[in-house]
Amino acid sequence: MEKQNYRNVFAELGKTEQEVRERLEQIRQAFFYGPDKVYFTAGEDMGYLEDTGNHDARTEGMSYGMMMCVQLDMKEEFDRIWKWAKTYMYMETGYNEGYFAWSCGVDGKKNANGPAPDGEEFFAMALFFASHRWGDGEGIYEYSKQAKEILRAVLHKGENGRPGAPMWNHDNKQILFVPGIDFTDPSYHLPHFYELFARWAYEEDRPFWKEAAKASREYLAKACHPVSGMNAEYAEFDGSPMSRPLPWSRDRHDWFYSDAYRTAANIGLDYEWFGVDEGQRGAVEKLQYTLGVVNRDNPYRVYEKDGTPLDVKALHPVAILATTAQASLAVEGPLSPADPDPKKALAAEWVLRFWEEPLRTGDRRYYDNCLYLFAFLALSGNYRIY
Repeated sequence: MEKQNYRNVFAELGKTEQEVRERLEQIRQAFFYGPDKVYFTAGEDMGYLEDTGNHDARTEGMSYGMMMCVQLDMKEEFDRIWKWAKTYMYMETGYNEGYFAWSCGVDGKKNANGPAPDGEEFFAMALFFASHRWGDGEGIYEYSKQAKEILRAVLHKGENGRPGAPMWNHDNKQILFVPGIDFTDPSYHLPHFYELFARWAYEEDRPFWKEAAKASREYLAKACHPVSGMNAEYAEFDGSPMSRPLPWSRDRHDWFYSDAYRTAANIGLDYEWFGVDEGQRGAVEKLQYTLGVVNRDNPYRVYEKDGTPLDVKALHPVAILATTAQASLAVEGPLSPADPDPKKALAAEWVLRFWEEPLRTGDRRYYDNCLYLFAFLALSGNYRIY
């Protein structure tokens, strides 16, 4: 039985259906077609999302764009983005055949020959939804087959003489930061996607995805700090911050920084879709308190996982606001800023603060505005299972 009713938190807080609909349309137009857009057409039948801070196209943004398009019923833009990804990002040969190069120049030239697993899982989910919303076409537009083949690759590369390595650890059922690595990224854990993969993937893989959904919820409960509710960007399989040196990066990844913001939003959407709590929901209330009460006067900065604020401004402040607001879906409603329960009142305050925040402009707008659009879809009841 598919979910029929989706929570509209803005309506809970007194916004009218017309207000919400008009605001969503303004956001859609600005994101895809306004002067500060991040979506660009290419030729007669392709398009891409540009990371405007790094001036490339990433599987993160391309797969996000496809998910946005299927949610907004934008089939032409969906097909354009998908064709660009299959034309320029997809790797047909070599160690990573069957995966997508995580970064390409906006001219289509690959910047890397390795994948980022969050792109593959979003590609697969968006393709399944497209199949169910619009129907399958032919070739690369046979959406459901394309999704199933991606999921076959992420689980079975390296088997039966196939080159490469899988994107999931088969023992603990956790998604990997990159194929073959021995740590994960908490914000890559999407149990609400895995629940659906367990219905629609090739039949032999469905039990794995069902187990992965439970494993990811349990993992998120461990990865989020018991007091601050924050998680590290990269983490070990036991949830502790991953602070080992990396051969390709000298940056820190064991703190609450850019990637990490998405985790709370994912917890919120997962609870909205499936209502299952393996302990992960509690992190949302703690995070909203850490950012909204303890650090109320200056929440948009970098933090240690335990909530210790650092004297460094966040690179993506709008992303912090959007994801922390979306996380309110994990707080039982209806919400009101006047609620006697301080946790519910605080969740309402985050959503109202988000409502008042405009889309970001300038070079760094891409990541913030992607998470902004997802948050608005989710909080308005328009981020749906198809």
